[in-house]
Amino acid sequence: MSVSVVALGYQHNWWDILTSDFMRNALVGGTLVALAAGLIGYFIIVRNSAFAAHALAHIGFPGATGAVLLGIPVTAGLAVFCVGGALVIGALGKRADEREVATGTVLAAATGLGLFFSSLATKSSSTVTNVLFGNLLAVTHQQLLTFGVGLAVIAAVVAFIYRPLLFASVNPEVAEAKGVPVRALSVIFMVLLGLSVTMAVQAVGTLLLFALVVTPAATAILITARPGSAMVLATVLAVGSVWAGLAVSAMFNVPPSFVITTIVTVIWLAVWAVGQRRGRDRSVPVPTHGGAPADI
Repeated sequence: MSVSVVALGYQHNWWDILTSDFMRNALVGGTLVALAAGLIGYFIIVRNSAFAAHALAHIGFPGATGAVLLGIPVTAGLAVFCVGGALVIGALGKRADEREVATGTVLAAATGLGLFFSSLATKSSSTVTNVLFGNLLAVTHQQLLTFGVGLAVIAAVVAFIYRPLLFASVNPEVAEAKGVPVRALSVIFMVLLGLSVTMAVQAVGTLLLFALVVTPAATAILITARPGSAMVLATVLAVGSVWAGLAVSAMFNVPPSFVITTIVTVIWLAVWAVGQRRGRDRSVPVPTHGGAPADI
C-alpha cells in the first residue's frame, strides 16, 4: 500500500522491500562498487583524469551492445572495451594533456562503434537504458562475484603501487627524473580505472558515473589534503550514499541511481559552499582603530 507524498509514492512496506533478495543483491553490489570507486577516485582527481573516467564509461557502450549481439554477458563486453580503451589511453598519454587528446580520439571511435552495434541489436533497448542510467536493482549473483573479484584486484594493485603512483600523480616530472616508471604506472592506473568504471556503470550508468567515481573523492579532497584520509573519506561517502540511496528508493519507489547521484551532489555542494564561506571570512580584513583590532 502506498500514499502520495509530494508526487512520490511512499511505501509502507519499504522495510520488506529493503530486505528482499533483489535489494540485498543491490546493497552488496552497490557497496562493492562504492569501495572500488573510493579507492580509485582520489587518484582520478589528483591526476586530472575526470574526463578519462567519464569517457571510459562511454567507451564501454559498444562493449555492452556488442555483448548483446554475441549473446554474452554485458559485464564481459563492458570490461573488454573499458579496459581496452584504458590500455590505449594509458599507453598514448603519459601526461594529462596527452591523455586528453588520446581520450577524445578513443571516445569518438568507440561512440561511433556503439551506435553501429546498437542499430544491429534489435533486443538492446533495455540494455542501452541500463548502460546509460544504471540498474542497481537488477544486479545478479554472477555480477556480485565479478564485482568482488574486481574489487580484490583493484585493492591489491593500489596497495602495491600506492607510493610510486602517488608520487607520479602529484609530480610526474620529478618522479620520472627519480627513475619512477611513470608511463607504466599510467597504464596500470588506467586499467584499474577501466575496471572500476565497468563496475560503476552497472550501478549508476554512464551518464551518472561521476556520482560514485569522482564526486565523493572531490568532496573528500575539499575536506582533507592527506591522501590516505581522503581515500578513506571518499570511500565512506560513496558507501553511505549507496546505502542511503537504496533506502530512499525502497521508501518512495524512485530509481536508486537518481537518489545516489542527488545525495553525493548535495554533500559536495554543501562542503564546497562551506569552504567558500571560510575563504571569504579569512580574506576580510579586521577593522582596526589606532593599530588595535576594533570591537565588532
